[in-house]
Amino acid sequence: MSRQNIPPHNHGGFAAIMCLEGGSFTQEFEGIVGSSEPLIATLNLVRTVAPADSTVLIEGETGTGKELIARAIHANSRRKDRPFAKLNCAAIPVGLLESELFGHEKGAFTSAVARKIGRFEAADRGTLFLDEIGDIPLELQPKLLRVLQEGEFERLGSTQTLRVDVRVVAATNANLGQMVSEKRFRGDLYYRLNVFPISVPSLRERAEDIPALVKYFVGVYAAKMNKVIHHIPESVMELMVAHAWPGNIRELQNFVERSVILTSGNVLSPSFERLVGFTGTRVAEPITLKDAERSHICKILTLTKGVISGANGAATRLGMKRSTLYFKMRKLGISRSPITLAR
Repeated sequence: MSRQNIPPHNHGGFAAIMCLEGGSFTQEFEGIVGSSEPLIATLNLVRTVAPADSTVLIEGETGTGKELIARAIHANSRRKDRPFAKLNCAAIPVGLLESELFGHEKGAFTSAVARKIGRFEAADRGTLFLDEIGDIPLELQPKLLRVLQEGEFERLGSTQTLRVDVRVVAATNANLGQMVSEKRFRGDLYYRLNVFPISVPSLRERAEDIPALVKYFVGVYAAKMNKVIHHIPESVMELMVAHAWPGNIRELQNFVERSVILTSGNVLSPSFERLVGFTGTRVAEPITLKDAERSHICKILTLTKGVISGANGAATRLGMKRSTLYFKMRKLGISRSPITLAR
């Protein structure tokens, strides 16, 4: 199947792309493109945890595609034929968030003119994706903890206890551990969410994936606008690879869409002036595959405090055998010493 034959979809602002591995597209990671080592390591973790039915905490900067990772977990789980519900905890006013999560009965508050089913009920036997979980107010966190631990809750205005079977996948761009130490997030809820953390790399960490992303987005938007763009100048691509993209894939996608609008011929003609932090020159050499691999392994080793084996060890998080990780560490000159990892 060629890229041109893949119908575009949209999940959370990202055009759907099939993940390219070994020269072929696979259905298991719809919405994700790339073959860089940091991305593949993340997807290996998705493969590992998807069938386990455990709670997952997805960490990463804004715009990296955390919802797509959540959807990939659901699509590769035993719940794939059941509902996938989602809620952005930062987008709902605090006073309405409890109702959105757990529902309410008619008359529970002034504007409650009818019973409402919450997201947990809607996701029964399926998956609930809670984005921006760090924005859950402290007073609501005990109720969330209860449904995670016991699978039960009450709607607002009701005394009837409801039971649900829901797998929760949460996401955040905040440091929840730091929020716990600052008393802004409950420690018990954090530990319950942090059963299997997955870190989504920023676009800076997987810069070698930028050309494939750019070509796909150009194809998608050119088709939507009835344009034919079959060439991207090498100098233009180099500038896009070199740019830091603080808004990650979302920013890149929006930039390509604007570039296609501006292009009148068949050669992509973008305008870089509006890009935040753009200098007009190559700001840095593209990160090499070796450097990207070393950086990601060091990051995981730092998170595990040098622990290699076990359910929460670096090998498991990286989705590889312990012996394979030891081999890569020797090859890349990586030590488990905290001093080495901090450099």
